[in-house]
Amino acid sequence: MPDLLIELFSEEIPARMQRKAADDLRKMVTDGLVEAGLTYGGAAAFATPRRLTLAIDGLLAEAPRTVEERKGPRVDAPEKALEGFLRGVGLTRDDLEVRDDKKGQVYFAKIVQEGRPAAGIIAEVLDSTIRNFPWPKSMRWGTGSLKWVRPLHAILTILSDEAGAVIVPFEVDGITAGDTTFGHRFMAPAQFAVTDFEDYEAKLKRAHVVLRSDERAEQIWNDAEQIAFAQGLELVEDKALLAEVSGLVEWPVVLMGEIGADFLELPPEVLQTSMREHQKFFSVRNPKTARIEKYVTVANRETADNGATILAGNSKVLAARLSDAKFFWENDLRVAKDGMEAWVDKLGNVTFHNKLGTQKERIDRIAALAREIAPKVGADPDLAEKAARIAKADLSSEMVYEFPELQGVMGKYYAKASGLPDAVADVAELHYAPLGPSDDVPSEPLSVAVALADKIDTLTGFWAIDEKPTGSKDPFALRRAALGVIRIVLENDIRMSAADGDLLAFIHDRLKVYLRDQGVRHDVIDASIAMPGSDDLTLLVKRTRALQDFLDTEDGENLLQGFKRANNILAAEEKKDGIEYSLDPDPKFAEEASEKALFAALDKAQPDISKAVSDEDFAKAMGVMASLRAPIDAFFEAVQVNTKNDVVRRNRLCLLNRIRTVMNSVAAFSALDG
Repeated sequence: MPDLLIELFSEEIPARMQRKAADDLRKMVTDGLVEAGLTYGGAAAFATPRRLTLAIDGLLAEAPRTVEERKGPRVDAPEKALEGFLRGVGLTRDDLEVRDDKKGQVYFAKIVQEGRPAAGIIAEVLDSTIRNFPWPKSMRWGTGSLKWVRPLHAILTILSDEAGAVIVPFEVDGITAGDTTFGHRFMAPAQFAVTDFEDYEAKLKRAHVVLRSDERAEQIWNDAEQIAFAQGLELVEDKALLAEVSGLVEWPVVLMGEIGADFLELPPEVLQTSMREHQKFFSVRNPKTARIEKYVTVANRETADNGATILAGNSKVLAARLSDAKFFWENDLRVAKDGMEAWVDKLGNVTFHNKLGTQKERIDRIAALAREIAPKVGADPDLAEKAARIAKADLSSEMVYEFPELQGVMGKYYAKASGLPDAVADVAELHYAPLGPSDDVPSEPLSVAVALADKIDTLTGFWAIDEKPTGSKDPFALRRAALGVIRIVLENDIRMSAADGDLLAFIHDRLKVYLRDQGVRHDVIDASIAMPGSDDLTLLVKRTRALQDFLDTEDGENLLQGFKRANNILAAEEKKDGIEYSLDPDPKFAEEASEKALFAALDKAQPDISKAVSDEDFAKAMGVMASLRAPIDAFFEAVQVNTKNDVVRRNRLCLLNRIRTVMNSVAAFSALDG
């Protein structure tokens, strides 16, 4: 079986598009080959700034001959139905066969597809792939009609096996496929031929091209760490930047540069953000001072002066960028030292939402809500209100206008500069958290109060104007806000009502997703939500986890089956008789020993269960309930509920209702599967 190698060689592909483009190439080509009957052993796709590569091994040398039968319309069907069938199968009436069927005589078509060599199929599939490639943006160039993300210069397409390699004949928009490629644009630009993937990758590396993006990323990171370590410094981790930079170079060369002394006092977040966004530089930190003191840049070539000219140019551009940042910083500090109220007042001219008012009006709402929440989380109400009023003030600052991602971070610096206590200043940064599922949640009382107020205001506001998430659309990030409330409440063990009505149902839905991701069964969550107090998320989750743990035991699973049996019998008999068997059963009508034992077990367990539930000790309640398993099992083994004695029957049905009532006092067992 031959192996197939494809390379599409072009001008530089934007780094953000490379990974998806490689995946799209693999999927489009392999899907097309398989649809045409060419199966394969494995496929791997790669991307560099100037090339997309696909290697397929174990490809069939030709598509096998296939015979397919299709049932058509009845012989007496309308002529148009027959014509449509013939068009679909590509045959004539004379090619059809008439067979007897349950509904009469029916036309059958036999479609024979002769085997085809792989080369012809590959050419067709690749032509379609190139012409229909799903680039986010594409362009035309020259006089051709082909669209590609950047001008496409060459195509390599070869099939190789033990006998050697052959070019797959193929041409698109004047570009003829061959067996050659090119090395590094500057360091080894010459064209060279290859015979298979192993030969291709090895020759590329000799021509200063590292084909695999993960290898380029690993090389960049390792070299950068070593350079930093050698100078007693440490590299600031930035996975997103590493992924981007590895898509900008084919031959990574790591260089370390100096940051001008005038800029070293800038907040490290400012330096890191400015260098990352504008220059694609990694930040290098002094672990003793936590200051950003140097930067790492990644060049795409080696130079005779070991990168000195590159660094000189980069440092010059960086100085200009950081001069702007320093100007913003100094201007903002002058405002902050006079108090942050001026910035808050400016937010009165900034619309938050046309139905929810300005940012300043929103701040007023958050401040009032933070004051209300504060006692419930152990925070001082006056400080909570004060912190809420300055938490978003930095939205008016010059630095945040330039770098919106620094909102909150800069607010903390400016609040401290204005003389506010650290606990109040920290709120500016922490009240946005958590922004993602892996982010830490705030734990300091002031930050907790304002973070909750911020998210609750968002949820209640958009709920009030009926702007709720629909399907996958959530333009105001309300799902994230709800998850933030859930995590802050649960991780800080806060006891408060989350919401009510439709909004509570929405929060419960997000809680279900959150708990299911932790392995909690959906029906266990439903059984807990159905209980009183489900607006208290901490109480709800406490009950849910205890129920999950209980059902994971043999006693719990068997007791659930006993409950289901009792509930099913009771429901059926109540429906048949048209009454509810909700009276207290009387032990004097008990005839069987197991029946009397069940009465005794319920008498003993019920008060203990009630007290445990009242104390919110659900684990203890479940433990007591486990003692009912054996007497319930024994009851169903020995006792016939629907006995001929009506008095005894009614008493036994009331006894089943007591089982149901006792168990449902802990959780809604009727909502559980099983």
